Amino acid sequence: MRTVSFGFHVALIAVFHRATVPLATHDDAEQRAPRVIAGRRRGILVALVGNGVAQAAAAVGTALLTEMVFDRLVAGGARSTMAVLAPLALALVVAAAAVAWLRSRERVDAERLGQSYVHALRMKLYDRLSAVAPRSLQSRSRGGVMLRFVGDLNAIKQWVSLGLSRLIVAGTFVSGALVGLAFVNAALCVAVGVVVLAGAAVSLLLARSLRDRSREARRRSARIAANVNEKVASIGVVQVFGQTARERERIRRQSRRLREAMIARARVIGVLRGVAEGTAALASVAVLLVGAAEVNAGRASPGTVVAAMSIVGLLMAPLRDLGRVQEYWHASRVSLEKAEDFLTTPTMLRDDAGAPELGRVVGRLAFEDVTLAGSLHGVSAVAQPGTVVLVSGPNGAGKSSLLALAARMVDPDAGRVTLDGRDLSDHSMASVRAAVSIAGPDLPLLRGSVARNLRYRWPDAPAQELERVRELCGLDDLVGALPDGDATTIRDGGVNLSAGQRQRLTLARALVGDPRVLLLDEADANLDADARRVVDRVVRQLRGCCTILLVSHRPEALELADAVWGLQEGRLVAHRDGEAARV
Repeated sequence: MRTVSFGFHVALIAVFHRATVPLATHDDAEQRAPRVIAGRRRGILVALVGNGVAQAAAAVGTALLTEMVFDRLVAGGARSTMAVLAPLALALVVAAAAVAWLRSRERVDAERLGQSYVHALRMKLYDRLSAVAPRSLQSRSRGGVMLRFVGDLNAIKQWVSLGLSRLIVAGTFVSGALVGLAFVNAALCVAVGVVVLAGAAVSLLLARSLRDRSREARRRSARIAANVNEKVASIGVVQVFGQTARERERIRRQSRRLREAMIARARVIGVLRGVAEGTAALASVAVLLVGAAEVNAGRASPGTVVAAMSIVGLLMAPLRDLGRVQEYWHASRVSLEKAEDFLTTPTMLRDDAGAPELGRVVGRLAFEDVTLAGSLHGVSAVAQPGTVVLVSGPNGAGKSSLLALAARMVDPDAGRVTLDGRDLSDHSMASVRAAVSIAGPDLPLLRGSVARNLRYRWPDAPAQELERVRELCGLDDLVGALPDGDATTIRDGGVNLSAGQRQRLTLARALVGDPRVLLLDEADANLDADARRVVDRVVRQLRGCCTILLVSHRPEALELADAVWGLQEGRLVAHRDGEAARV
């Protein structure tokens, strides 16, 4: 039986390890989920295995003590009853207290294991999110990305804390208890083992059905979450166009399908829990029947049967725990796959750990035969230091893509973008972002105070730098009109501010740190006359000391430009320099 127990532990750890290996086969470590068995979590795993062994030892010790006392009690008669029962009662109380403490400790360690793993996975997901170009995220819904960080991580945490941990502890406990039962009576051990194996076999047969039901429930839940997320962001559209009733009907259909999927999943889970309860009950019946036969044949004493019954009684809770392992596993499996899928999102950017700093630059920005799939085709142009370049063209011409390349929000598929002759993709992202800044409607304000947003590009900016930017952008009047001045809270995207206030703040945010290249992507769009004058004033004052690429549809912007780049269908079709730009 010791060999069987050792083999069980090896198999258990193998299952544990395999269940937590990343699902994808990509070789890039950045695209793989972290392993559960790693770092400090190895120590927690050892503690959980030790907990299971200790619980099994307590159960077997209690059973052996019960057998010894019961047999002595039967043999000694009534006169020795108190002398025998008193130590037994004390020992049982001590054992019960030990088991209670072990169960409490198990729950804490299981939660530590789950939270530690989910924290590591959450940071891995965030690192991927922060490394992915916005362009690459366009194929994913915002609701789906949010689900990775909330619902999916919760399902994975439940699997590690309530599923995997129980598999370790309960599995260790059951194997240890069966070993102890073998020492008490081999026939009783075989009887209980057969029942436990039969229950496990039935549970495995139900595994595929539970997997399918869990996937369907997960799919339905994701659909309704995406729909609600969209409606929260655009409820005004629904109301203005009178589609409230129609969208309510859509939600009703999705909710009904989710309800049906969850009920179907619950049916399978109910059967699995019934199998676990039935296995525990049948184990007791097996002990009674086989025990009676063993006592009748003289191979066991009544105390042996009582001891076996005590072990089986203690096995009931672990068997119930094992019955729920598949429930947590299949609930988390799709979430694990979704997390792996997100980690394989193409970054469209390269940021090598050892990449050199860009260093001090003057501001000569050059595009050398740049191609970006679906946006730009062989664009070559040079912006001289300190000049203002107007980038013009119809919607979809590739203007924003050109600025995104300059800001390293995406890297080109072919060609190079250089600053003072240095390829931006060969240098560290942080140094490029320090030299190049960007403002536009697609880069909204963040939740928090006005002061936090203003300092966002340089959190430790000195007071004199902030004062320079405030004066340049005329922020004093703007901030003075706000209810709490710099401490005014900005809501998501700055919806509690006017368009002009938002644009002036985003422009000021981009200017903190005195960038050598400033990219203005329609920063003057949809603004009133006063706000447009602020943008024009900033461009005029920065000419000569900062290279500016200005995307604008206003004819007046020609007066600001030293050069004009005309784009059409991703190609540079017009290129005018110097005074010719104003003709």
